[in-house]
Amino acid sequence: MRKTIRPTYPLEISIGLLFLVFVIALFLSAQVFAIAKPQLNDGKNIYVGMVLVSIAVVVMALVLWEEFLFPIKVKPTEGGAVFRNHRSKLKKQLLIYCAIPLIFIFVYSEYEVNHIRFVIWAAICIILPVAGKLISGINNYNDFLTLTSEEIQYQNNKKLGTFKLKDIQKIILIRDERKVLHKIELLLADGNQVLIDLDEMELADFLTSIDKFITARYENLLK
Repeated sequence: MRKTIRPTYPLEISIGLLFLVFVIALFLSAQVFAIAKPQLNDGKNIYVGMVLVSIAVVVMALVLWEEFLFPIKVKPTEGGAVFRNHRSKLKKQLLIYCAIPLIFIFVYSEYEVNHIRFVIWAAICIILPVAGKLISGINNYNDFLTLTSEEIQYQNNKKLGTFKLKDIQKIILIRDERKVLHKIELLLADGNQVLIDLDEMELADFLTSIDKFITARYENLLK
């Protein structure tokens, strides 16, 4: 059973925050349309268009602000744990994200819009989730770090390796100025060195857990 290390927000907090995002977006979204007043235009009330644009903003928040829908869980394995950016989360984010371009395509085809402002709003809602979450998630789709009582195994894009603890002389934990773990250096018995860069592996949410695991399990190898 997976261990949750960061739960989602409580339902009432999630609803409250998303409603606040929706209201702010609704208040500002009238600027997307060429007709500034919420009047009927060929039978179409721009209130509906404003609601749709606001929903797109909420969807963007759901993708970027993972605490709404996606808890962070560690997968246990025999003698240890697997740390990885779960693939199911990325698939759900991609599915949710698809609603954003569809909404803007519909709004553009059904309403008279202010083209400059429409492009700005659409670009923000479409590009931010891609740049902020989706590209990184796709690039690190197969990345993982497995720590057990017998070995350390990892994959970082094309870099990968499995190292038995008996073949490791020292483990060096490299932290930043805030004392947050970012890299793991393995000094092997054959003289080789291996650098596992956690920053490149979409494991930011697991850094504290990885640090605690290594400190507790591999104390005799730490330098």
